[in-house]
Amino acid sequence: MNDDIAIDQSVITVDSLDLRPLRPSDAGLIGLYAADERVARMTTSIPHPLAPGTTEAYIARAMVPDRREIIWAIDSSRFGGAELKGVISLKRIDEAQSEIGYWVAPAWWNANVASEAVTALVAANPLQDRSIFASVFQDNPASARVLTKNGFEYVGDAETFSVARAAKVATWTYIRKLD
Repeated sequence: MNDDIAIDQSVITVDSLDLRPLRPSDAGLIGLYAADERVARMTTSIPHPLAPGTTEAYIARAMVPDRREIIWAIDSSRFGGAELKGVISLKRIDEAQSEIGYWVAPAWWNANVASEAVTALVAANPLQDRSIFASVFQDNPASARVLTKNGFEYVGDAETFSVARAAKVATWTYIRKLD
């Protein structure tokens, strides 16, 4: 299996938002939102505090042609909303299997943004996956609801390391079969 993914990352459009490739101009908002401890603590990879250059390096990795993780900005500017509400990604983990990940800025928590983004990405299935996995921290039931609302089924408990927490954190693991 080739771990790198070369795809034409097009915009995925739904009713009130677009999922679009990241661009360098997103650095300010991504940095602002990712620096929020409430966001960082619910991810595995965002450090807290956020070091200088972290956001720019993240965007640069998202823009290389052959990458393992495809990242989209959650953008509602076409509909009169914010240019960036969060990010959502697919990371190839095996042939025709990916892991979905997402975070939304606190201003849009409980506003259906994550659910709509997950729905759009799963429906578009840009990597032609047969299944998509996800894991969420057990102290983040809102994110678990996003997954179950989108047809993901619980498959078990695990744990993973959170950079912001500098500790292992208990997780719930989910799968969505697309066959």
